[in-house]
Amino acid sequence: MSVFAPLQGLLGIAAILLIAWSVSENRRALPPWKWIAGAVLLQAAIALVVLRVPVIWEALRVANAAVTAVQTASLAGSSYMFGFLGGAEPPFELKPGATAPVIIAFQILPIVIFVSALAALLWHWGVLRWIVRALSFALRRTLGVGGAVGLSAGANVFLGVVEAPLVVRAYLMSMSRAELFMIMTLGMSTVSGVVLVLYSQTLAQVVDNSFGHIITASLISLPAALLIARLMVPGEGATDADLEGSLRFESSIDALVRGTMDGLALFLAVIAVLIVVFSLVALTDQILGGLPDVAGSALTLRRIFGWVFAPLMWTLGVPWAEAADAGALMGTKAILNEYVAYQQLATEYAGRLSGRSMLIVTYALCGFANLASIGLLISTLTTLAPDRRTEFLSLGIKSWLAGNLATSMVGAVIGLVTPS
Repeated sequence: MSVFAPLQGLLGIAAILLIAWSVSENRRALPPWKWIAGAVLLQAAIALVVLRVPVIWEALRVANAAVTAVQTASLAGSSYMFGFLGGAEPPFELKPGATAPVIIAFQILPIVIFVSALAALLWHWGVLRWIVRALSFALRRTLGVGGAVGLSAGANVFLGVVEAPLVVRAYLMSMSRAELFMIMTLGMSTVSGVVLVLYSQTLAQVVDNSFGHIITASLISLPAALLIARLMVPGEGATDADLEGSLRFESSIDALVRGTMDGLALFLAVIAVLIVVFSLVALTDQILGGLPDVAGSALTLRRIFGWVFAPLMWTLGVPWAEAADAGALMGTKAILNEYVAYQQLATEYAGRLSGRSMLIVTYALCGFANLASIGLLISTLTTLAPDRRTEFLSLGIKSWLAGNLATSMVGAVIGLVTPS
């Protein structure tokens, strides 16, 4: 690692804070500098405690093994339903040296349905609710956020941009504009427990203890998101709240059924989005291919993303020689979809990024902040609080930018605490 790498990370954090302040709705209403410094230090503290304390990291490694068990269980269900397409033994003999194909729609994505049902059951039993309360308490004590924002932060580690607002739906009408933006930014800068398992399995072959890294990324993103949100939309607000009367199920069976149906909707949505994303990229590349070559190669969307986002990735601590590849992945995540970016990271870019760069990129990609999520988040919040639709619309693009700035800051923090 270059001796300048830590300076790169500090430069990245400073640049991200400057960008957030420059687009602020009120640049004179900065939060106290002690609070800003505390939010940055809290991110570093979480990273150091989780990644450098052996007991905690080994506990996450055990959890990673549990995730493998969940994936195996999911594969049992998909293989029963889809046969060899879903992972069962093929009813024919493979050619020498050949391996059975991995079909994403039938072998990997069904885990979304199973984990969604499992998460609903754990919420009903109180396991996830207890963890959400603990995270909410920690953020209220350290950053002084209100109970409603604290609950939303805790919920976003396990629930998605559609489910998490349900936890605080009773308070959406009374929250300040600043609190609403915090909630939207939290949704954009984290990933849900359902896709957390999916993403960790996708990265399992190239990132050691991938589950531990993905869950750590979401935890570090909480103070990062609150910091960026407060810089971009300053304002007061400490709406109190608790979990009573929030997301509820009538029974364990109700939780399983509703969780399964929610998982099915997400399963179909992921398939549809992936089809559209890959098709749009292919169409765009065909159009760009009609233009003259640049630097001896055809122009592609991925190359353009690499050029645009390379400076940002360099400030996070990625060496310049790898910055274009890292930038291409960041562009894919921000514009198209983070799962597509993770798939590319695990396959096409696995041998092109150093171990440290791989970790920085893994953390920087860990969030729902893509263009499709804007519409999903706004439609969900508008359904829950229709009278504030205009505010949600005005904050949509800002929440996308804030989410990407927050996950980028997490990448910079990881670069600071990760040796070569």
